[in-house]
Formats: sequence, C-alpha cells, structure tokens
Amino acid sequence: MPNRRFGLFDFNPDTGELFREGRAVRLQAQPARLLALLIAARGGIVTRESLHDALWPDGTTVDFDRGLNFAIAQVRSALGDSAESPAFIRTVPKRGYQFIAPLSEPAPIEAAVVGPVAVEPIRERRGLSRRAVYRLGIAAAAVVAAITIAVIQASRPTEARIAVARFENETGNLDFDRFAGTITDSVVASLTSQTAGRFGVIGNAMILRRARSFQDLDEIASTLKAEYVILGQVQRDGPRIRVLAHLIRMPGKTHLKVSRLEVDSSRSEAQSAEQIVSDLMGRLNSLPPVIP
Repeated sequence: MPNRRFGLFDFNPDTGELFREGRAVRLQAQPARLLALLIAARGGIVTRESLHDALWPDGTTVDFDRGLNFAIAQVRSALGDSAESPAFIRTVPKRGYQFIAPLSEPAPIEAAVVGPVAVEPIRERRGLSRRAVYRLGIAAAAVVAAITIAVIQASRPTEARIAVARFENETGNLDFDRFAGTITDSVVASLTSQTAGRFGVIGNAMILRRARSFQDLDEIASTLKAEYVILGQVQRDGPRIRVLAHLIRMPGKTHLKVSRLEVDSSRSEAQSAEQIVSDLMGRLNSLPPVIP
C-alpha cells in the first residue's frame, strides 16, 4: 500500500512509519495499526467494535477501553492533535472514531534529484531505447534513496527506552484505582509528546500493568530493553491526594528524579500528568545520548 500524506505528515500503513516533514515520529506498533485502520476508512466512522476485532483479534476484552483510549492518545500525541479541536481524528461519541484530514499521495520523485544522466541522442537501431534509459533512471533513484537512508540510520544515535509502570494506588480506597490507571496513561502520552522522539516510551506492555508486588525492575528492564523506568504512586495525606513519579536508571536502580504533585479538583489527570512530565524533563534533558 502506498504512503499516505496528510498535512505535514507521511504515513506508511505497511510498516507503521510516520514522518513529519521528512523526520521520523515515534509511534508504537499498536497505535500505528490503529492509525492505518482509520486512514483506510477514508473518512468513514470506524466503530470501537471493529477496532477491538482488528487490534485484539485473540478476543481479549480485559481493559479494552483503557487500551483503546491509550492507543488513540498515542496517535493524537504523535500528530499534535486534540480531542477538543481535532484536525485529524474526531471522536464520534458512543460509536468510534473518524479520520477527518484530507489525504493525498506523496509527491513523485522527479528524475532531476537523481543527478544528471549523460546519454547520447538515440539513433535508430543503436544505443539504448527510451524505455531502457527510463528504467536505468528509476534504478539509480532507488540506489540513491537506499544509500541516503542507510547513512541517516547509521548516523542516528540509538534510541533510549523509558518504561512507565502502572501507578500504584496506595490510598486504601479502591475508587482511586481508575484514577491511578488514567494518570499512568496520561503520563505515557505526555512523555511521548514532550520527548519528541528522543526516547522510546513504553507504557502498554503487560509486564508494566502488574500490581506493584509482582513487578520486578530487573525483569522490566531486561524484557523491554529499557534504560529507564518510571514508577508512580498515588497517596492520600488527609483530604489531599499526592502523586509521586520516580525516574530510575537501570540496571543500577539509581533514582535520578522524584516528581511530587498535590492533586486538586481543578486539575484534570491529563494536566497533572503534563506537570509531572515537565518536572521530569529537566532531568531527562540533561542525560547524555545513548552511544551505539
């Protein structure tokens, strides 16, 4: 399937690769499949049921709403879109989602970008035919493109990974379980947006959704190839609710930063998560790049 262009973006539905003005945008596999399904509908509404069947074909229904909401949040974060004033993905209440941006084919590569190809005027029964010259031009373009991609990939530093474990509800009130899950997903979405592709953010792996007593930092880092792990806590201090986020470097389990936030009713989970991530970003931005 050819690449699809919308706005400043190019998207390859087959590989899940997303580019903004030629620069790669980080998008995990499941959100990428979700984006491909929405684009393939060509403006039609894709129901939540059909997304469930396509993204969870094994019949998994546990935390489906949270999983789908997380995937939508990841796609919107990658596109810089919002649910309140969407430019790309519109929520159709109680039904599903709709891709609303105009689609166009990527601009064809002109022969001029390949470089000059010196050929003598074609004479009857001698030299190359026009079709052969055209095929040679296409082959040369493919070689140039392959070399360019290889050079870019070779010069790009290895992407460090951050695994975000589910925040633990330590209030003793089961009503805050949903809040802990929502704040976790919001932190993942905000972290993906604010790191701008410098880090690979992992938040939907099953190993990260276990209860804290069943979580093992060494196992998380080894399984997910993560250099950093974020552990979160939701605590109660009298009438106040406090959220803590621990940024830990692996494998040494070194605490690099602890973000503390007092939550009140005037701030949504998304706003709280954005403030937590902004606090962590000061430390993340000071970290050296990973050397291949």
